[in-house]
Amino acid sequence: MRCPYCGEENTRVIDSRPAEDNNAIRRRRNCDECGKRFTTYEKVETVPLIVIKKDNNREPYDRSKIQDGIIRSCHKRPVSVNTITQIVDEIETKIFNLDEKEIPTTIIGELVMDKLKDIDAVAYVRFASVYREFKDINTFMNELKKFLQ
Repeated sequence: MRCPYCGEENTRVIDSRPAEDNNAIRRRRNCDECGKRFTTYEKVETVPLIVIKKDNNREPYDRSKIQDGIIRSCHKRPVSVNTITQIVDEIETKIFNLDEKEIPTTIIGELVMDKLKDIDAVAYVRFASVYREFKDINTFMNELKKFLQ
């Protein structure tokens, strides 16, 4: 790391700790040439993820949209905020581990339904009814039959 004061390449790390948000490492450095100290932050560079909507529009990935959908599905259900956060974390990990730059909402929706199916049946059906756009009672009943099998 170059010293921002004198441009020397020989600097030493004298202290290293997680940054306040735990998404970066804060490093205190000392320049061997001029003796000045400075701080650097090291953060993992992520490739921006684009979500392909049903109408083929593209928009940046937004974690809060997944979280909001799950919260709405779990309204007045015995599902804790910690459980919801854990579900969103697991879904997000799977999405980013696909190593794709673009991901269709169909994959995200299926991941959410898989998680909700294991957590709460009512939340699962609520999410599925919106996600799959149930048109009538027959499609609703077909989804319930899949769940009961």
